[in-house]
Amino acid sequence: MNHTRKPDFNQLLKVLRREKPDRPVLFEFHIGGKHMEKLLGRSLPPKAPPIAHVEYGIQGFVAAGYDYALLNPWTIGAQGFKTMKREQESSVGMAHGGIITDRESFEKYEWNDLDKGRGGDIEKVGTLVPEGVKLIIHSPNGVLENLISLTGYEDLCYMLEDDPELVDEIVAEIGSRLFKYYEWLLAYDFVGAAFVNDDWGFRTQTFLDYETMRRLIIPWHKKIVGEIHRTGRPALLHSCGQLGELWEDVIEDLKFEAKHSYEDTILPVEEAFGKYGRRIAILGGVDVDFLCRSKPEEIRHRARKLIEQTDGCTGYGLGSGNSIPDYVPVENFEALRQAVLEY
Repeated sequence: MNHTRKPDFNQLLKVLRREKPDRPVLFEFHIGGKHMEKLLGRSLPPKAPPIAHVEYGIQGFVAAGYDYALLNPWTIGAQGFKTMKREQESSVGMAHGGIITDRESFEKYEWNDLDKGRGGDIEKVGTLVPEGVKLIIHSPNGVLENLISLTGYEDLCYMLEDDPELVDEIVAEIGSRLFKYYEWLLAYDFVGAAFVNDDWGFRTQTFLDYETMRRLIIPWHKKIVGEIHRTGRPALLHSCGQLGELWEDVIEDLKFEAKHSYEDTILPVEEAFGKYGRRIAILGGVDVDFLCRSKPEEIRHRARKLIEQTDGCTGYGLGSGNSIPDYVPVENFEALRQAVLEY
């Protein structure tokens, strides 16, 4: 049986304040097209305009039982920074192939502004948001992810040794544009919270050593989070990988309200809640591999146990460890949602 309910963004706000919501809350970063089609019983035409994608996404999140919807950057004209085409098989190679390799290529690089959608379809977005719903914004990747995309990971490591001042200048160009992007969108009342999405690590460690992260990446996050807080919104961190010592920076220095993205092989969400749940809200966490390989009843069981562990989702939003891509079985995504909607 499919259960639906009236959206209420205030319930998510209670989770982010580490309070007990009136009923358990669902949380997801991205829902694949196959699942959206199943939820809405229709698909978008191939050449649908960006604003149609905005409306479709909002309707899909609401139909699935969420109290908010994600606003995808490309739908409002924020396409991200131009990079080189990379080697791709089952995954994308990120070690080499950067478009910025030295100072000459840096000076020739044409930076685009992420807020170039000002005055476009963004003005129509607010008319598409139903009562009780707010949008959560996120950027076309974060400071570190964009840096790695522009330089290549291994080449970045060499550049940090050979020309650290150049790395500083690249980061400043990225960070300042991301800041303007958030500043632009936070002016709209339909925005209820902001994701700062930036993958920081491998399975076993951060991409860069802790001191480099604190010198190079954390300060820009602090500026962006400060702007989010200045407007009265909560700031949510989406970061994949092993954070290690940076958990303390996330909580104490950056003061994020919530952390999203978990893997069982790094830090199972149950352990994350037990370790950090009194200091920061925990979002999602049911491992995507578990969602793909398990039976629906196993997923329901784990989801229900999480609701019980968190006392009805006090400081916790139930969802996947990362997102719901198309390869997650439809019945398994349904089992995850219904665990909350039936509770």
